[in-house]
Amino acid sequence: MAWTRLYDQDEPQRVNRWLAQNGVCSRREAETLIARGLVSIDGATVTDPGRKIETGQTLTLADAAGSGVGAALTVILHKPAGVVSAQPEAGQIPAARLLTRASLIGDSPVVPDRDTRLAPVGRLDMDSRGLLILSEDGVVAKAVIGPAAELEKEYRVAVIGQITDRNLALLRHGLELDGRQLKLADVTVIAEQRLRIVLREGRNRQIRRMCDLVGLKVVDLFRVRVGPILLGDLPERRWRVLSPDERDALLAAPARS
Repeated sequence: MAWTRLYDQDEPQRVNRWLAQNGVCSRREAETLIARGLVSIDGATVTDPGRKIETGQTLTLADAAGSGVGAALTVILHKPAGVVSAQPEAGQIPAARLLTRASLIGDSPVVPDRDTRLAPVGRLDMDSRGLLILSEDGVVAKAVIGPAAELEKEYRVAVIGQITDRNLALLRHGLELDGRQLKLADVTVIAEQRLRIVLREGRNRQIRRMCDLVGLKVVDLFRVRVGPILLGDLPERRWRVLSPDERDALLAAPARS
């Protein structure tokens, strides 16, 4: 069976909403699965898209549902500096333009073209490089950048300026941007003038602005991880498809309740 789970919440809930909350699929995808007769509760096929599941009942997706769940394309790109994540201005190169057959590592069900709606899921500014996720999967986007998401994003950062205990302490906790306190960050020195920074939020140009506030200038910013997804040895300007296991790991990552 593609997916089965016991419902243990106190209040009844619409099936499509519960499937979306569990990261199985979007609400719209859930309604499509119901219409195809692929969803059952305690062995009885669900036919009403507004059906609610109750405490103690078991929901099951038929095997055939697996081909439709998570079928939307999500890719990992090693973005170079000088390329924008999305919405390029005149003369700029959008990251999606790098997704060609020649630059693909491994296999892909499709090679994106101008009609493929792949949006960046957690942007990198033009001067930054490293791991960029692009996806047409709304469930993946919600898991990474949704309001309840708290996935770690890990960076290697080269700076100019004096690194001191004080500015390291401020980077870890004590700074504000746009009038709001920043969440706790993990900041360690990994080499001369090089920092490892792990964030659990994604403000606009956050690391560069944080470093500016403590007298450090970022000269290179390289993202190596988003939650459980690693850039690894993927070469610059190359891309690959997110695997089903990686998608499951993203959706299983803890979120703020």
